[in-house]
Amino acid sequence: MRRSNESTPDSAGVVACPRGGGGGQARLFVCLGVLAFALFVADLTIGTTHIPLRDVWQALTGRATDAMTGTIVIEIRLMKSLTAILVGVALSISGLQMQTLFRNPLAGPYVLGISSGAALGVALFLLGMPLLGWSWIGGMGVLGAAWIGAFAILAVIAVVSRRVGDVMVVLILGILFSSGVSAVVEILQFLSNESALKSYVVWTMGSLGEVTLRQMPILAGAIAAGVALSAVVVKPLNILLLGEEYAQTMGIRIRRTQTLIFLSTTLLAGTATAFCGPIGFVGLAVPHVARMLFRTADHRVLLPASALIGTVMMLACDLISKSLALPINSITALLGIPIVVWVVFRHRTVA
Repeated sequence: MRRSNESTPDSAGVVACPRGGGGGQARLFVCLGVLAFALFVADLTIGTTHIPLRDVWQALTGRATDAMTGTIVIEIRLMKSLTAILVGVALSISGLQMQTLFRNPLAGPYVLGISSGAALGVALFLLGMPLLGWSWIGGMGVLGAAWIGAFAILAVIAVVSRRVGDVMVVLILGILFSSGVSAVVEILQFLSNESALKSYVVWTMGSLGEVTLRQMPILAGAIAAGVALSAVVVKPLNILLLGEEYAQTMGIRIRRTQTLIFLSTTLLAGTATAFCGPIGFVGLAVPHVARMLFRTADHRVLLPASALIGTVMMLACDLISKSLALPINSITALLGIPIVVWVVFRHRTVA
């Protein structure tokens, strides 16, 4: 007779590790929390201009002796660090949901074409408007265009999913929509002038430094709503590990669950993309790191674990990005690609 803690296939189509003990998981959460806090503090002190920790604390408490130091800490570094945390949480949780829903280890938050929809919205705004003779460009306009593009793609996917009912078909259609959108964006790039094209290319590189004090409540509120929705579907996600047929026998409303997951993913990945541009590999890699470290497929553990690991990864990437003066997207790719390669080879070995 097999022992109950042996490895079993998880929702992503790979072999899940046995569930770790509660004490071990608690220690891991504490260690990751301490690491995240240390990286957060380092992110506030390290930059082009080194600011001592004492001066950072004084700026945060409103007692900065130098107005310039206060501005750098509050309006630049603090906003960037908070953005890194929120984006790390958003992309990691959305990636976890997509991998479980599609039972595919290589599914990420952009699998439904959400990133492509946001890119299309921004392309129409930055590249299409100048072609029409409209030269008005603003930060909130780019944000709104990305949001509208992401939600437009979600609306199409939601309508298709209700008619088709097969989640794998929805996955394939999402990939097709992404390819079609990419083709439209390439046409706009070909027709655009140098200035508009440069603005769009800069957006595609990703940036954590564009969120202002005025925009932060919008970013935090939208991501908080997405996280709340993801918490609602934790139990259905756990039951979906055993298949849709079993979930239906347990009273899970599959279409309602899919709709909630799609909406949560759009709020999380769509908002992160709208504010910071397309940041790749975080949502794809982090859930696998969470499964490996916490040795469980229970989403009650994986959801907060992915959020915390995503926070650590984005803060670390921001520190590396500042030190090497490279785009954040380049750093996340360099860190995420080895994990994806490991997942592919592990999946082949298990199969």
